[in-house]
Amino acid sequence: MSRERRACPRFPLVLTVKYLDADSVLDYTENLSASGLFVRTERQFSPGERTSLILSFPQLLEPVEVTVEVVRAQPSQGDQPGGVAVRVPDDLPDHRARLAEVTRFVANTSRGPAPSCRILLCEDNGLVANMYAAALRRMAETDKFDGLGVEVVNDGAAAWDRVLRKPPIDVLITDVFMPATSGIELVERIRSEPSLAQMPVVVITSGGERERDELAALGVTLFLHKPIKYLDLADTVRFLLKARLGLVTTPPRAAVMSPVEPNPKALVDSAPSPAPPAGPKPTA
Repeated sequence: MSRERRACPRFPLVLTVKYLDADSVLDYTENLSASGLFVRTERQFSPGERTSLILSFPQLLEPVEVTVEVVRAQPSQGDQPGGVAVRVPDDLPDHRARLAEVTRFVANTSRGPAPSCRILLCEDNGLVANMYAAALRRMAETDKFDGLGVEVVNDGAAAWDRVLRKPPIDVLITDVFMPATSGIELVERIRSEPSLAQMPVVVITSGGERERDELAALGVTLFLHKPIKYLDLADTVRFLLKARLGLVTTPPRAAVMSPVEPNPKALVDSAPSPAPPAGPKPTA
């Protein structure tokens, strides 16, 4: 593995992986190379065990199926999830060729211009996260905003780790109820970090006023209530993007402003008014 690791450059990224032998199980993988990858998962595997994976690149590349062999397991440590290092067996040259082609695609994609605005989506349901990301990418295409980058993580701990690293995240969109670190804990950490105190945070919630008041006190910018329409999510991000340019307008009706006054972290041109009376909930 050491010679292969040196010979095949690795690219830091997160891919969605669906196991063929476990319906609806979505995990994440990173450190893709032409011969293998590291899969972040709590599932138990033994060295030498083989499994089929589908590498899915929503909106970028058709899913690619490869058979891999487990090389080593890495247990979870603290907030860091565990996983397994896998490689494509030597007796499956066609599968190795598929992974090599994916690696070349990733390498070419990574050479493109860097996003001018990065949105971080924190959602533990992989299918929902992919649909949110697809809605935002369609919005960027429709608005001809070529500089929008969308990143996805599946829990609050991973989101916290990402916002601490460069390049900086410009807008965070997070669910509330998640494993490991909840959305409330995530927002609390972010607002206690001086470098992140002014970052716009949109919370997608199914909770009531008590939960919203708790989050508002931490400086949440906008709220979207479940179930949400993807158009409403896109409109909310569009509003925040305009606010970054100083073109502050009225937030979309589906986005509820924080009721806390004054709220210096909310991107509005005046002090936010109390939340409007609850109307009919939007549907997905």
